[in-house]
Amino acid sequence: MNVYVDIKDDEKVDTVKFNYKKEVLSKKPIKQLIPVKKAQENLVIDGIANEAIWKTAEWLPLDQLWLGESYSSTDFSGRYKLTWAADALYVLAEIKDDILSDIYKNPVENWWDDDCLEIFIDEDNSGGKHRFSHNAFAYHIALDGNVVDMSPSGKGKLYNSNLQSKRVTTGNTSIWEVRIPLFDDSYIDNSPNNKTVTLEKNKNIGFAIAYCDNDNSKMRENFIGSIEVEGKDKNQGYLNADIFGTLVLKK
Repeated sequence: MNVYVDIKDDEKVDTVKFNYKKEVLSKKPIKQLIPVKKAQENLVIDGIANEAIWKTAEWLPLDQLWLGESYSSTDFSGRYKLTWAADALYVLAEIKDDILSDIYKNPVENWWDDDCLEIFIDEDNSGGKHRFSHNAFAYHIALDGNVVDMSPSGKGKLYNSNLQSKRVTTGNTSIWEVRIPLFDDSYIDNSPNNKTVTLEKNKNIGFAIAYCDNDNSKMRENFIGSIEVEGKDKNQGYLNADIFGTLVLKK
């Protein structure tokens, strides 16, 4: 980023340009370090996932109970894969769920209580609180494709333009394919000046993924995540990016 400073000497004013680069001094502990291989071809977000990278990328478990009672494998099981390109992070999730529920027709009402895939992103892996800021994002991707997060005003807001997703369901198995461009913490809602971050090798990204499982009730029965959370209250992802794992981008 270029910074311009006016320096006044007597009656003369000179404008000097400085090149500024933000350095993140993260206090977040590095945990669940996951190397992510780069895709060598363009990915089509169609829920088919027939690109070469999806055939070779490792399946990772989605099996940590964050909220609710114990569940059976017939009720829910999940796993996911990751890849990246310069323009975005890509997620492929396989969710086996016996009942898909979309109770709330208003997409910003109790969005966490419908079945949804939730993806947590901390672009610079800095950690910290983010409930009312864009220090990190908690994207809830609904069955109908709407994308919701808490806005800095404390209300639910649609962020449909922030990512691209496709869900294909056969029987009780859903394949979710998601393209997620990354924004830094200077992101401002509704601003035309928000710029995505270009991803590079060796970049660290804070990341977690979870699933809200509802079997036709007013509230979700289970919330299952990708990383172990310490303490009694494990529903911390929407509050604190310190609990996220860390992705490291590789060739």
